[in-house]
Amino acid sequence: MKSIRTRVLAAVTSVVLATAALAGCGSTTTDAGAPTGTTAAAVAAAADATQNAAAVLAANEGADAADTTWTADGATTVTLSGTSATVSGTGATVKGGTVTVTAAGTYRVTGTLTDGQIVVDAGDADVKLVLDNASVTSSTSAAIAVTAAGNVSVILADGSTNTLSDTTSYAADADINAALYSAADLTIGGNGALTVHGNGNDGITGKDDLTITAGTITVTAADDGIRGKDSLVVTGGTITVTAGGDGLTADNADDAGAGYVAVSGGTLDITAGGDGIAAATDLVTTGGTIHVDAGSGTAAGSDASTKGVKSGVITVLEGGTITVESTDDAVHGDGAVHLNGAALTLAAGDDGVHAETALVVDAGTVDITRSVEGIESAAIVVNGGRVGIVSSDDGLNASGESTTGGGGGGGEQVGPYKASITGGTLVINAEGDGFDSNGTAEITGGTVVVNGPTRSGNGALDVNGSFTISGGVLVAAGSAGMVVSPAADSAQGWISATLTSAVPAGTTVQVTTADGTVLATFVTAKTIQNIVYSGPGITTGTQYTVCTGGTATGASVGGLAEGGTLGSATVAATVTAGQAAAGGNRMGGGRR
Repeated sequence: MKSIRTRVLAAVTSVVLATAALAGCGSTTTDAGAPTGTTAAAVAAAADATQNAAAVLAANEGADAADTTWTADGATTVTLSGTSATVSGTGATVKGGTVTVTAAGTYRVTGTLTDGQIVVDAGDADVKLVLDNASVTSSTSAAIAVTAAGNVSVILADGSTNTLSDTTSYAADADINAALYSAADLTIGGNGALTVHGNGNDGITGKDDLTITAGTITVTAADDGIRGKDSLVVTGGTITVTAGGDGLTADNADDAGAGYVAVSGGTLDITAGGDGIAAATDLVTTGGTIHVDAGSGTAAGSDASTKGVKSGVITVLEGGTITVESTDDAVHGDGAVHLNGAALTLAAGDDGVHAETALVVDAGTVDITRSVEGIESAAIVVNGGRVGIVSSDDGLNASGESTTGGGGGGGEQVGPYKASITGGTLVINAEGDGFDSNGTAEITGGTVVVNGPTRSGNGALDVNGSFTISGGVLVAAGSAGMVVSPAADSAQGWISATLTSAVPAGTTVQVTTADGTVLATFVTAKTIQNIVYSGPGITTGTQYTVCTGGTATGASVGGLAEGGTLGSATVAATVTAGQAAAGGNRMGGGRR
């Protein structure tokens, strides 16, 4: 058992305050590996959001895939026929409609069992079940039940089509409760096809490690589609899951080295009434193509969790193409989230990406096409990558639970919240506050473009504490009722201009020097009356002009163009860098 390593820190606040350099330390563990005196919530709260996929996986117990190659030489053949079967070879017996495998070996299964079961009860022996155009239906229990074995491989023979179907109900305390059930480590592979009907509960359940390496696998389940208790690892295959509960899940929350989901390859199409992919501890992707539809068929008023992909400790999305539609958060971490190279397209009924303690973006692309809040966490760090956000409320929100005013929006949130932008590209289109921190904020690099709200009760920028800028480019355009500017002593200059009247979407707004040199060209995405701009060409104390009506040229990032010409543009405002615009302004602060 490996220690809980960087999952446990001395206090949650150290995680938040460290932001980009979150560090961890070990804790004592019991013989079972669970952290002594550490609740699951505390473990999640202390997750190190800077960990990459390799570090997270190395700290979990490895799930080694069993061999899925086979040869007919020496194999025992089990021929299914109606309500019985025949065996050619050793290691298996038949009694009524039950085929029982009791010894190590390779077992080729073919034919149709209309009411029966295959049981593997082989002690610690390794068993290979080769499904070669096999169909098993059970009216009383699982179609295949592994009750005892070392490692079990379910191999889908090349070109074969196989079907497993179980009973329509299980006792509440039943240990065996899936169409394909294994109490031992289970690996599914081969180049055939498998259709699983989990009529009474889960489709496929592995009570230890469950690994899928290949095959065309289609699962429908009354509850969870594919469940590995200690781990669920997908390295290949084409997997389609329709589940009343969670699509894919690993649910061991008691073992620090278990309860994780890892996807490195394959194509996954998941439709779930609950969560799409749920890991009790860690969720890691390094490859594959994943589509999740979570919660769309859930009854109104249900208290089921309907997140797209979620983890109990840390979510690391380092590779793969991931598309999520969910009625709750699209990507969620009870502890931390690290976006480190995956290509994400997210449509959420709540947050696009949510982490309770820390969210770090280092690489990859994030396209949030629909959300209430785009990205939310107590600490948010964007070091690289490209993030695009469309939100009906706040775009980026560094926040946590309210500690005053009774919660639920009743009082101003307080706490060590922080938003830091050091690199990458962040484009926000928000109906609420655009770039929002209920603590502090800093921009030291990268490009930040905020198409903020049209309503005066919100602002393109909203920072309760200190807000400094020392590098990069910032454009924030929105309404003029709650304007927030960076601190006057910021290392990089900025201007804030409130126009005499609002200008409509599609207006070209330009920032120029006194001699007419264009420093920035921005095309509005919606009606705006205030614009805040900071870039390398702005010097505090110097006067600048804001013009409208010019022409944008070159490529655009969220409306910020590569270049532009004034042409017949007219002056809309003259401002001094480092001075907040008159009316409704708060420098380096804001409201919730």
